[in-house]
Amino acid sequence: MTPLPDLPLLTLPQMLREHARRTPDRVALLQKDFGIWQPVTFADYYARARRFGLGLHVLGLARGGHVAVLSENRIEWVVAQLGAGLIGAVTVGVYPTSPASEVAYVIGHSDAEIVVCEDQEQTDKVLERIGELPKLKRIIVIDPKGLRHYTSELLSSFAEVEATGAAFEADHPGFLDPLLDAQELTDIGLMVYTSGSTGKPKGAMLSYRNMRAQALGTIDRLGITRETASLSYLPLCHVAEQMLTTMAPLYAGSRVCFGESIRTVQEDLREAAPSLFLGVPRIWEKLHSAIQIKMIEAGGVRRSLYEHALKRCEPFAEKPAAERSLRERILFAACYALVFRALQNFIGLRRARLTLTGAAPIPPSIVRFFRTIGVPLVEVYGLTETTGMVTGQRLEHLVPGAVGEPVCNAEVRIDPATGELLVRGDMVFEGYYKNEEATRACIRGGWLHTGDVAALEAGQIKIVDRLKDIMITAGGKNLSPSEIENTVKGSPFVKECIVIADGRKYVAALIQIDPDTVGKWAEENRIAFTNFKSLAENPRVRELIEEEVEKANGQLAQVAQIKRFHLLTKELDHDDDEVTATMKVRRANIYRRYAAEIEALYGRAPPVAA
Repeated sequence: MTPLPDLPLLTLPQMLREHARRTPDRVALLQKDFGIWQPVTFADYYARARRFGLGLHVLGLARGGHVAVLSENRIEWVVAQLGAGLIGAVTVGVYPTSPASEVAYVIGHSDAEIVVCEDQEQTDKVLERIGELPKLKRIIVIDPKGLRHYTSELLSSFAEVEATGAAFEADHPGFLDPLLDAQELTDIGLMVYTSGSTGKPKGAMLSYRNMRAQALGTIDRLGITRETASLSYLPLCHVAEQMLTTMAPLYAGSRVCFGESIRTVQEDLREAAPSLFLGVPRIWEKLHSAIQIKMIEAGGVRRSLYEHALKRCEPFAEKPAAERSLRERILFAACYALVFRALQNFIGLRRARLTLTGAAPIPPSIVRFFRTIGVPLVEVYGLTETTGMVTGQRLEHLVPGAVGEPVCNAEVRIDPATGELLVRGDMVFEGYYKNEEATRACIRGGWLHTGDVAALEAGQIKIVDRLKDIMITAGGKNLSPSEIENTVKGSPFVKECIVIADGRKYVAALIQIDPDTVGKWAEENRIAFTNFKSLAENPRVRELIEEEVEKANGQLAQVAQIKRFHLLTKELDHDDDEVTATMKVRRANIYRRYAAEIEALYGRAPPVAA
């Protein structure tokens, strides 16, 4: 049995100081600026965090105070987080894609006294709602371009705060270390707000004990070492990215690369060539679509060769390399040389030792596709309330549709009465901020009630669906909407599928096409369109989606098959409150918004509004 990592009993900020002392010249971070990757050593990382933290102290942020960060991923995000942590303050992440109303809610509810904004766009969101934020004392802007004529006295630049901290440190050289020495693992270091798919987001309080426990499980299960390199691009206000950008790297001493933006992830992957990569299902779906578009464009012999290679290698895609027959090894080697190597280069994952999918259900066909082309993809499962990963697969034991076994320091069991997955261990969060009722509701008898229905399959956990999302048809049949939706979303032409079945005679769905792949298909078939609406309303596109739904139905039990569907004529939008910042569907909102279309699927007029 592989020995577990021996992690020091230190907090994240204490670990940063430790690395700066022991390996000061080792590269900790890389950031792409103007097309060039700029390295940051552990010494530089700690120095910047120290200066910024002392600058926050000068601004009046006390131990236990809250500082919000509203920015895409960049070095300043983690410098702000670790800087706040060095002086005992708590960091609160805010999604940069959120509208002003959601930004104000998180900043206000978290009692943040300082907010770090990336640029003018994010600053404007805060200033628009400043009247709702009486506790906010300062807005710190990373990139102040465009703010020259702003008159608010609350504004400071990130560079100014660092300079203030440097000046304070020069006058008080022994100030910080005693503060840091007094820090304990029980201290709260981070607040992560849930996506709020069924209501207002809740602030999950994570202690350094939680984060250390998560780092232990992550390092052990994923085999993270000092040589591991990962790409940070998913929002850092999400616990999954925190797990692989701050928690595990600061204990393992591994390297983190910051790309230019989440919109340039494929280009950044090609350049950074990380050894470890986490993609939420939507990212894997986009990479899959990009390959499909490339193959549509290629046509002819290359497309035929691609399809033949997939067909021949798919049957043993989930068999460990060591267990493959000589024939299978030779076949894969030939397909790799002719097809798969180029595809891995195209998506930037040829050097990846391990890749992950998590944070939401993923179509099984997407997972199988990447495993077929040789991408070492495993499924993992975790929650905000578990500080990240609870279970994860190993490459040597892949069970299709499962999410693996518990990590080394997590205990799990399935409630025999409800089928709900329960979790216990040091990684379970400390509770929801200012919401004891919700905390008591989810942590009972020392067990975290995840809200997910689970089953055991071949010794691994399989997530069936959210307990609250299980649907019962008019005929009394229990259905998992996620299973149906993910089967349909396995098509490269379908971006989103929302199932309707609760209390209904049969299953129906609202379907959103993928404009990129469907648009390319339309061009290849000389179908004219001007925008998303005209594309979705084209009769031939409808026929295409009908064929894809029929293929999906062939993989589902009869009772779960989609009988009728409606094609959405607009993309689901966060600003319209149809999806969360993490692109999770807000079912109740969508059901209300598309009530007429849903009732038409069942041959009835919509109810008359009161």
